Order: sequence, then C-alpha cells, then structure tokens
Amino acid sequence: MSAQAVMKRSGPAMVDGEFLFTETDFRRIAAMVHGDAGIALPETKATLVYSRLAKRLRALGIASFNDYCALVAGQDGVDERQKMLASLTTNVTRFFREPHHFDHLRRELLPQLVASVRAGGKARIWSSACSSGQEPYSIAMTLLSVAPDAANLDIKILATDIDPNVVREARAGIYSTSLLSGMPEDLRKRWTQAVPGRPGYVEIADEAKALITFNELNLIGEWPMKGRFDAIFCRNVAIYFDDDTQARLWSRFAGMMPPEGRLYIGHSERVAGPAAGSFTPDGITTYRLTREAVR
Repeated sequence: MSAQAVMKRSGPAMVDGEFLFTETDFRRIAAMVHGDAGIALPETKATLVYSRLAKRLRALGIASFNDYCALVAGQDGVDERQKMLASLTTNVTRFFREPHHFDHLRRELLPQLVASVRAGGKARIWSSACSSGQEPYSIAMTLLSVAPDAANLDIKILATDIDPNVVREARAGIYSTSLLSGMPEDLRKRWTQAVPGRPGYVEIADEAKALITFNELNLIGEWPMKGRFDAIFCRNVAIYFDDDTQARLWSRFAGMMPPEGRLYIGHSERVAGPAAGSFTPDGITTYRLTREAVR
C-alpha cells in the first residue's frame, strides 16, 4: 500500500519523519503504555514517542507504526512490547540524587532503625523504581556509614524496577567513573573498587551489594511482598502517572509501612488523594506515616 493510501486510511501524520505516525498510532501506543505501566502519555509527547520508537522500527525492519502497533499488541510481540516500554521510560538517575533525602535517612531514620535491629528487631527499605541501581546503592552506602556491620544485622534493601534490562545492570553494580560525580569521595574510596581489565569502571563493594535484593516489579501490578517497609523511596516516578494512579500508589505505600515509616518522593511530586491525610511532611519531599493511619 502506498504512503498516500495509508495516510488516507489512518489520518495525517502527527510528526514529520521517515515513518507515518498518526494520531491513531499514538493513541494505541499510549493506551498500551498506560495499561502496562500506568504511564500517561499526553499528545505533547508525540515527538518523543516517535523519536524513541523509530529506532525500534528500523531495528526490526518494520515499515510503519501501524504495523509496529499490530506487532506489540499481538501474542508474538510480548518481548517487543517490553522493549517498547523500556524505550519510552526515562531512566534518569545518579548516585545520591537529591542528597537531602540521604542526609535525612542518615540523621533522622537510620539511627533509630539500627538501634531497634540491635535490640532484636528488623528493618526493611524499598527502592521502588531503582533504575540502574544508583539509588539503592546510595541507600546501602548511607546505611553502612551509620552501621559498618550492617551485613551482619537484619537490615535489607529491596530494589525493584519494571525494566528487566536496568535490573540486570543494577545487580551487576558496575559503573563508569563518569557516573560517580554525586558520590562523596570517602564513600567512593570505601565502597567501590576498580574493575580488572576495564579501565574507567568501578564495581560496588560486596558489602554494599549484600544488603540489596534486586527484582523486576511493576508498580501498578501485583506486589508479592508481605512485610512492611520502614522507608520507601519512590522518586520521580509518580509524576508520569495520572492523578488516579498516583492516588492509588500513595495509598498502597501507606498500607506497606509501619507507624513512623518514611516515604521519599521526587522534587516535583506531592502526596495527594485519600492517602494525603495519612502522611505528615517530615522534610523536603519526605513524609512520615502517622500512627493513626496504621490499622
């Protein structure tokens, strides 16, 4: 079918480029991304969607977005649908991003958690959108700065992400030295080591790795965890969800925390919806779960 015939059938192009990308194509992709990951894609993101997915069309040798949509919507497109989602997900992260959160964790929460664990309790921290691992490793290094023997205590960090590719990268814990700019020099010297045969790369020390379990998890899907988390990091993720999805997420987090548990969110995010009354501000984009909220 000619490009002119396809355009007549599907509508005008939303973006000028080598592949015809119509409003129908955009809406199909947006619906799949929202259904799979809760991410809301307004039409203002059409150019971004086109530019990122055009690379997938070229890699697959597919001639149109209409054909690509048919692939990812079908049973034979499960793997490609995951790659589509990964292509549209922004994995912007760095070590000790928004450092006030780690200062708060070190000063306000970890001393009491460590004391409780030494008295026979346990502590759990969740990095709920860990990307390539810089956030949970920053948590682990902060914990080790408070309790150097943390590996011998009942303190664990769960790190999850929807993208299996970044989870694998995070689990490996190997980074270019160009990505270490946010890491304090003393922590870098103590908790990273050069990678033999790979100049310019370091690996996170085993003591920090041992504190973290990495798993794939969709935040809008089922959560297999049964216990509660003393701290949950969910930063710069909810901003991509619509209001209803955000509200459900905050409520689910509240149900996974004990009294006085802390929630750390991104600088552009605010807890809203029914769960807003369950949390009290406890610092910059840091919230404390009130005792009254816990049943």
